[in-house]
Amino acid sequence: MLNWQQIDTVLLDMDGTLLDLHFDNHFWLEFIPAKIAQQHNISFEDAKTILIDKYHKVAGQIEWYCLDYWQKELNLPIAQLKREVQHLIAIREDVPDFLNALRKAGKKLILLTNAHPDSLSLKIERTQLDGYLDVLISTHEFGVSKEHQALWQQLQARLNFDKNRTLFVDDSLTILKAAHAFGIGHLLAIANPDSKLQPIHTDEFLAITDYRTLLPIAQSHQS
Repeated sequence: MLNWQQIDTVLLDMDGTLLDLHFDNHFWLEFIPAKIAQQHNISFEDAKTILIDKYHKVAGQIEWYCLDYWQKELNLPIAQLKREVQHLIAIREDVPDFLNALRKAGKKLILLTNAHPDSLSLKIERTQLDGYLDVLISTHEFGVSKEHQALWQQLQARLNFDKNRTLFVDDSLTILKAAHAFGIGHLLAIANPDSKLQPIHTDEFLAITDYRTLLPIAQSHQS
């Protein structure tokens, strides 16, 4: 498992990592297709097929995460529509104890999300997740997503963290691979990002389904 004595900084994804991915999956794969079907008077299945194609075209790019992009592309008030299903936004039940333990152990906790700032604001409003963290960063500030090395280079230039003493936690294997390529020393995958779906199996990275299996976290050695 993780050697906490070798970790000073913890970079944490948000959706699927600290928050249940069910909200996002429902919104983009059920709620929005239903709106598109209604808007264009087509079947739900046809609307979903059209959307999946649009999603694939910008997968891994900052546009995929950009509410402004999708509002223009789909001619729908995306940010407003998110509020219609905001009751589904939920912090993972294993997260508070884990983040409190990390803070008590003296780790620096940084949220690093590809989510658009408006989406981040809504989720903070619903969960008060910011109360557990030292820094909140949306990659939209850099104009490039976590899938790309340019993001990691700019992030390190801003935060000046030690790559070898940093843990990065995410539910995306593609993004974990990008972090690995950049040289992040410790990586952790979340195998159950959506509480309504079965866990994903990965042999490539250390993976967990419950943060509490990582407790207790030993106190850091203060220099």
